[in-house]
Parts: sequence; structure tokens; C-alpha cells
Amino acid sequence: MNLSWVWFVLRALIVVVCAVGGYFISSQIKYLQSYQWAEWAGALLGIIFACIGLALEKIIKRVPLKIILGGTVGLILGLFVARLIGSSFTSLQNPTVQVSIYVILSCIFGYIGMVLGSIKFAELASGFPKFPRFSGKSGMPKILDTSVIIDGRIADVAETGFIEGPLVVPEFVLQELQHIADSQDPLRKAKGRRGLDVLKRLQSMNNIEVKIDRQDGAVGSHDVDAKLVELAERIGGKIITNDYNLAKVAELHGIEVLNIHRLAHALRPQVLPGEILKLQILKEGREEGQGIAYLEDGTMVVVENASRYLGKTVEAAVTSVLQTPGGRMIFTTLKNVEDSRQH
Repeated sequence: MNLSWVWFVLRALIVVVCAVGGYFISSQIKYLQSYQWAEWAGALLGIIFACIGLALEKIIKRVPLKIILGGTVGLILGLFVARLIGSSFTSLQNPTVQVSIYVILSCIFGYIGMVLGSIKFAELASGFPKFPRFSGKSGMPKILDTSVIIDGRIADVAETGFIEGPLVVPEFVLQELQHIADSQDPLRKAKGRRGLDVLKRLQSMNNIEVKIDRQDGAVGSHDVDAKLVELAERIGGKIITNDYNLAKVAELHGIEVLNIHRLAHALRPQVLPGEILKLQILKEGREEGQGIAYLEDGTMVVVENASRYLGKTVEAAVTSVLQTPGGRMIFTTLKNVEDSRQH
């Protein structure tokens, strides 16, 4: 069942109820009964209040639960204090003055209670003793997008136990994977099937929990990135992706992003000048005499005077390491050439 339509119907129902309520209340106020347009003005006011309440939905989603609980408890206590103080003014004969004083006290103490409650409850929650975690399934949920599932390395990372918290796979991501797997293009079909195999492998692991989120995300939107951002805001999770554009959009919304490419880059083995590498020369370089080889992580190595060893394995000494926008490049020279120069 598509829950996005359920939420849409509920929101529409709230607007209708508020409009009908405003119409009915306006018709019951004696002061307004002489005006023919009073009922419709009340209905319009009800719609405005409903729209304001629904607009606050996105703001409330981003507020942590402990702040909401603390603010609610503080508001109730503040209104209780305002009631106690307001009861001392019951001796006043003018009911208008009594109501005005109670409204003022409620606004002041309700606001103070809400602010103090949200702040102090967060401090109180952070002061509770933290019990050790006995399961690797705890922690903040991590939402997987299509690119990181097809990439496949997320399964290897999860298998090592470095990822905590449940992995959340949205229903619309599953549909996109199925659509790719059913493609007529053999390459896209292979990628889609690999993504489904990766999910099956993740579900079979005992050290990680995989959840399928059935909600369709942003109402009326067909943009998968927008749905992922909306889901992360709703459940308070992080997004794991290899998509650069999605990462930038999520960061603009204040959502933490985990990038597998960045992780792989951080885990690349470090090499120092003078270190000896055993390399297989795969092709010739741009400059005359250069040979090109690659490390296991895909880092390109330029070997001077090695073009004649094409297809062979040589030993080369690192001379320098260059970091470029496209990645890292290592420059080396043949070890036997270095030895002959020293002699």
C-alpha cells in the first residue's frame, strides 16, 4: 500500500474539518450573526490555521524527540503554574480582567516552561549512564541509495563490523533496482542483478540489521534523491551513497552523508619516497619510455624507463606522490636503474 496517499488524504481531511469547524463556530457567535459573510470568514480562518499547522510538520520532523518531550512537559508545568497564580485574582469582580491576566500569565509561564523544559531535559538525558552495547544492531539508521548498493563494497564493509545501526533500504530504491535489472541493456541488467545480490547478502549477515522502508517518500515527487533526503529527515538517519550530487543536496539539508569512495580513499596504503614496489607494467605512458602500472586499489603508478618491460613484473622505487583532483598518482623509477646510478 502506498502510504503517501494515506498521508495526503489525512492532511486534506484536517483542512476540511478545520474549515467546517470555523464555519460552525462563526455561526454560533451572536456578535457575528448579523453579518452574512461571518460563517465563510470563519471557514477561511479555519483553513488558514490548518495550513499553518501542516506547514509546521517539516520543522517538527527535524526537532529531536528529547527536545519535543522536554518542551511539552515544560509547557504543561508552566501552564499549571500560571493557573495557580491566576487563581489568586479570582477576587476581582471584572471577568474580562481575570481572563486577560490568565492569558498573560499562561503566555509567559508557558513559554518559560517550554524553553527550560527542552533545554534541561536534553541535559538530563545526556547525564544518564550509558550502558554498553551488546549488539551491533544499535545506533543511527543508515539509508542506502541505489549507487552504493550496485557498487557492492557496502557488503564487505558491513561484514567487517565497522557499520553500526540498521541499514534502511527504501521501497522506491528496491523498485529502481528491479527496473535496472529488467533493462534490455546487458550492462544495466548486470548492475541491477548485482545490486539485488548485494542486498540478499546483507540480509543474510548476523551482525547487521536490514530494514525495508515501505513509505514512498515525498508526496507527488518522482525524484529519488528528494525522497531519500525526506526519509533521512523523517527517521533521523544518515545516507550512504557514492552519488556526488545527492551528497551535496543532503549536506545542504543538514543530513550526514557517508561516502564509500571517500572511505576507500582514506584506506589506501600510504607509500613513501624510496619504498620498493613490485609492479606489472600494463601499458606505455604519455612520455617516451614511461610504463604504467596499477596498485591493488586502482592507484596509477608511472614507472620511468619501463616501456620496454610491457607485460612483465618489475621492482620500482618511489620517487614522489602527486595528489590530483581525480585521485593519487605515484611516480617511480626502476630499481636496477637506481642501483646502477649509485654504483
